Amino acid sequence: MPRNPTAAVEPSVSAPAPDTGGRRLPRTLHPVAWWIWALALATAVSRTNNPLLLFLVLAVLGYVITMRRTEAPWARGFTYYLYLALTVVAIRVVFRAVFATGITPRDHFLFSLPHLPTPDWYAGIRIGGPVSLEALLSAATDGLRLACMLCCIGAANTLANPKRALRVLPGALYELGVAVTVSLSVAPQLVQSVQRVHRARRLRAGRSRGLRALRGIVVPVLEDALERSLRLAAAMDSRGYGRAGTATRRSRRVTGALMLLGMCGLCAGAYGLLDATAPVLLGFPALAAGGLLCAAGLRLGGRRVTRTSYRPDPWRAAEWAVAGCGVLSAVLLFSNAGFDAAQLNPSIYPLSWPTLPPVPAAAILLAGAAGFLAPPPGTPARPAQPAQPAPTRPAAPVSPVSPASLASPASPAVPAQRTEEPT
Repeated sequence: MPRNPTAAVEPSVSAPAPDTGGRRLPRTLHPVAWWIWALALATAVSRTNNPLLLFLVLAVLGYVITMRRTEAPWARGFTYYLYLALTVVAIRVVFRAVFATGITPRDHFLFSLPHLPTPDWYAGIRIGGPVSLEALLSAATDGLRLACMLCCIGAANTLANPKRALRVLPGALYELGVAVTVSLSVAPQLVQSVQRVHRARRLRAGRSRGLRALRGIVVPVLEDALERSLRLAAAMDSRGYGRAGTATRRSRRVTGALMLLGMCGLCAGAYGLLDATAPVLLGFPALAAGGLLCAAGLRLGGRRVTRTSYRPDPWRAAEWAVAGCGVLSAVLLFSNAGFDAAQLNPSIYPLSWPTLPPVPAAAILLAGAAGFLAPPPGTPARPAQPAQPAPTRPAAPVSPVSPASLASPASPAVPAQRTEEPT
């Protein structure tokens, strides 16, 4: 039968390109964009003590973190920042109740604490006494505002890798940036250490609650922190951290003088902008001169530091969008455009439910747009598991051969006889 020559040679078809369905490719956002977004949102929080707006900020932070956090160890620590925020609110309320400031006839009396007499030089502060509902609510709203600011910093630590932000600093601020990076990474590392110790105790069937469990967790965490600090010190010393390098004494003095004069100019300019009675030269001119001097000092100091960056983080449209929505939210709350400033700080006299102003609420929701403006984070590559070999059947046991059978000649094979039954 002749072969078909066209069947032997098949045309090669190239594999189709992967279809993303119109979705964006996953990548990690620039860490500076997350920090600008979080700091701008914290600035907006400092403008108000309306509890409805503060709870809306917490909801926005939770949404953005849920949508755009990675699988890194430091991305699991936002829960601990929430615990810290609750602790701050509780401490603020307890301090307000203990260090009472008295009540007015319009206040709603709740309870009274034992009063402790204070000396004359301690006048103006009372320990104990009557506690009103208005005083506790005022302390709770103040503590909630500080708690929201802490959660904003925690969101930045959760979404951004602080070590990657060190790449974008100028050479003159490299050493300061290392110190700031180490200080910012303390909280995520403590969270990771606590989680690791807690998992180890659960595997060993240890007590997971109570004061005895706390003692069993604190000691290994402190030991881990001490070992990590020693390793960090050795690594920094081996890489020449803190050494002057090729910089001369004259260049270091000039750099220090420029930075000092620049900081003085910035402080004078800020004072001139805040004080309406200050001279005109203490406003924008002093601020601009201070900025130029600081830039010159950074430029001169960066010459003695030679650094290379491997695969620098790109700054694209997504970074501009995330940072812009946070900055725009803070600008809208500080501009007082379209709303009354009293709506941001409602009074508790008379005691009533606060209102939700639409423009500030929209500004805070605008900051939540970072949850879908940022690209989805990339999933870490998992190591490929080796293929398991197919199970093999055990070989049949071989019967031993006797010497007699080896000596005798092999007998011919006898075919089996076939018997047929009579029909």
